[in-house]
Amino acid sequence: MELLERLLAIDVSALSDADKTLDVLDPGVRAMVADVRLAGPAFTVLAEDDHLPVLSALAEARPGDVLVIATGAGTRAVFGELFATEARRRGLTGIVCDGLCRDLRGLRALGLPVFARGTSPRSGTTVSRAGLGAPIVCGGVRVARGDLVFADDDGVLVATAQRIEAALPAAEAIARAERAILAAQAADTALHELTNHAEHAAALDRGETSALRFRVDD
Repeated sequence: MELLERLLAIDVSALSDADKTLDVLDPGVRAMVADVRLAGPAFTVLAEDDHLPVLSALAEARPGDVLVIATGAGTRAVFGELFATEARRRGLTGIVCDGLCRDLRGLRALGLPVFARGTSPRSGTTVSRAGLGAPIVCGGVRVARGDLVFADDDGVLVATAQRIEAALPAAEAIARAERAILAAQAADTALHELTNHAEHAAALDRGETSALRFRVDD
């Protein structure tokens, strides 16, 4: 729980900057509900133009889980307001789907963090008995049950708890530095003065190795 609380105190972009090798879902998988974030263990399900597996997953997922749905490039909505409401009732943290959802107005009113490729009013069948909790590929990323899912308006990151824990101190330092920069900008200090921009550009022009860095106390 402490790890999840620390994640929710920063942005996904800060964690991604701290370890650029962490997997991020295809940017087509985006927030359907604005200004939300989630962090929790994945409960995986495969639902290819059939939403029965999602309903079955809702019965088995535990409070705090993130329902992660692979659709195999399906073209039908595999969940909507009713399923999202049940997810909230059961204490799930949110839903991440590399396919389509529906009932967007209801989803926005509910406020549960939902990430998907888009919406469609067309639903699929209800006959699939696809297994639950097996590794899937969602948004181009392999996701195993229990992997940590961290998402906000910028996108969805998935990794093991161990990899996230290793990157988190650097991510927190990045977040502190960015907050300090924003405070300085609010006081009318130019962004360029808050980084080593001039020295960095000059070093690159000389053919030297260099890195752009913050010049603030974090």
